[in-house]
Amino acid sequence: MPRITPNLWFDTQGEEAAEFYVSVFPNSEIKHILYYGEAGPGPAGSVLTVDFTLDGQAYTAINGGPEFTFNEAVSLLINCADQEEVDHYWQKLGEGGQEGPCGWLKDRYGLSWQVVPAALDELINDEDQARAQRAMKAMLGMKKIDVAALYAAADPA
Repeated sequence: MPRITPNLWFDTQGEEAAEFYVSVFPNSEIKHILYYGEAGPGPAGSVLTVDFTLDGQAYTAINGGPEFTFNEAVSLLINCADQEEVDHYWQKLGEGGQEGPCGWLKDRYGLSWQVVPAALDELINDEDQARAQRAMKAMLGMKKIDVAALYAAADPA
């Protein structure tokens, strides 16, 4: 089966963004940088693409110009083990970005991320529908997801 590599379109910040993402995620690295040549369309010697991995998943950043920008129609989901991971990725990716509802944020480059703890999936898929709905209602009122608050809502005293 062919590998699928998400391509992320940037104006001119592809290398900067790739370096940032690689600094945030473990087991990540820049693999290759390709530069525009004399044929263009970008200035000769400027970065065209950056191939990189985030914890083993391949991505390509392309400096394609200002014609296209990111929106929430596509986001990258981070499945976090616990609150510590949620806090880490929320803080790092949110620097210079914008917090959204329900565990969503946009990073400084406008790329949308969903920072989600495993506990959320567990709770909203609970066989006890009342418990699941209490957890869902709590999550809908949050920006960064708070695991302790989810459990408190799901299992009120």
